[in-house]
Amino acid sequence: MCPAKMVRPERTIILWELFVEEEKCDGVSHQLSVYDDLKGLLKETEGQILSDSENIMSDVKLTEEAMENTAMQNCKTYFYRSAKNRLMIHLYKAESNFEGLNLSASNEIASSVEMVKKALVEVNLPKTLPLQISSKENRTIVFCLMTAPENFMNKSLLHGKMVGVSIGRKNVKGLADPIKITFNLVEEQKDKKEPECHFFNFSTNDFHKDGCNTEWKREERQVICSCDHLTYFSVLLVNRTISEKDSIVLTYITLIGCSISLFFLVVTVFLFIGYRKKVADVTLKVHMNLVMALIMLNIHFLASEPVASLPNTGPCVYLAVLLHCSLLATFTWMAIEGFHLYMMLVRVFNIYIKRYLVKLGLVGWGLPAVVVIVIAITDKDIYQKVTLSTTANSTTTTEMCYPKSEEVKIFNMCFFGLVWFFNFIILGMTCKVITSLRNDQASDRKSQARKDICTILGITCLLGITWGLVFFSFGHLPTPALYLFCILNSLQGFFISLWIYVSKWRASQTPGNDSQVTRSTDM
Repeated sequence: MCPAKMVRPERTIILWELFVEEEKCDGVSHQLSVYDDLKGLLKETEGQILSDSENIMSDVKLTEEAMENTAMQNCKTYFYRSAKNRLMIHLYKAESNFEGLNLSASNEIASSVEMVKKALVEVNLPKTLPLQISSKENRTIVFCLMTAPENFMNKSLLHGKMVGVSIGRKNVKGLADPIKITFNLVEEQKDKKEPECHFFNFSTNDFHKDGCNTEWKREERQVICSCDHLTYFSVLLVNRTISEKDSIVLTYITLIGCSISLFFLVVTVFLFIGYRKKVADVTLKVHMNLVMALIMLNIHFLASEPVASLPNTGPCVYLAVLLHCSLLATFTWMAIEGFHLYMMLVRVFNIYIKRYLVKLGLVGWGLPAVVVIVIAITDKDIYQKVTLSTTANSTTTTEMCYPKSEEVKIFNMCFFGLVWFFNFIILGMTCKVITSLRNDQASDRKSQARKDICTILGITCLLGITWGLVFFSFGHLPTPALYLFCILNSLQGFFISLWIYVSKWRASQTPGNDSQVTRSTDM
């Protein structure tokens, strides 16, 4: 039997028998022999884990340090297990000719001698590890398996487990050959979260992933963490995210797409100024209001990040207000496009509305302005600089000028949701009308089919249907859908400009088409 010699911690002494269910020396059970002060420390650590204390990790760290100072005399391995299996500790005395070590643990036992059956965790320490340890230093390897409280630090831990590995109170980092920790999944991961390896940083009291790589073997139901340092590790279940590389590519796609859209939208406005002198087209004027809203949206969106980097916060507040207003105006004019399309296709012979364009303008520009003014009056600090992570759980961030309020974001989503579902219904009606018209005609069906497809695609852009990708993600958009979303929506202005130009060109080629149905309205 090997007694444990240790530095006495300043902790309350509590009976070891209340904490330990089993104690083994080299795999053989013995009578309990650890000094009472260590027993008390371990008992208190167990109590902290069970009570969801905020100081769990500091107590576990103190226990680990006490174990690291344990001088193992006649035993090469030592094992302790709590009565409730919340904490298991395995000590291993490393020799100078250390050739690596494999540890495994289940809910009941941990071993470095043989593979544990139904192991939840397997740890592989490389043989190069002793390069970090001199022969005169303590070579006790401490392995801890802790079951953290539910929702520990508001994180979702795989199996609720944390694995700690340390050697003789030495700060081991920058390993050429990383330590490998394999977490075996009890069941297949079916939700929309994916495992990601993290370590606990005692300085920041939070989880980080620097120096750790994650390998998820779905078929083998294993998550392998390769880390270049020793500390406490865990696998967090995080929302599926995009890589840093994809994030950069998507950012460039968005910036380039918005710039292209802005250029063609401005060109469309100048063409309209020359065109309006020839003919008064209500439909075209409705389109131009949407074009102006998109111009405002693209200008303020592209300027948001550069302005946010300025030391003076005043311009950022101004830009955040205009960006939000132009976003709401874009949504509103998309809804007006749907309403106008409904008036032309469904209520063809009963569409007289006095001062039609004036009323549409009051709604399209007035409603967003009123909403923004009310929000600003309610809380003047809502519009400011906000910091966004480029990917979830990423240290890379970007700043932009935008409302800093979850309630405002929810309002934006609900408002657009209503607009999108209304326009989706209008698009369905449009497809039905076009189909019924073509069925009554005996002209070249293939040629008409191509024209009809182009018409439907153009109307889809006008109504903002492509924005609806967010409603079919059921959570985070997968990476391919994100690429599609960024491409289609950043180029929406370009597609609308192209649609307007083609529509007017077709109208000019057909005699008598300059007069639109909506010209019967009183402007």
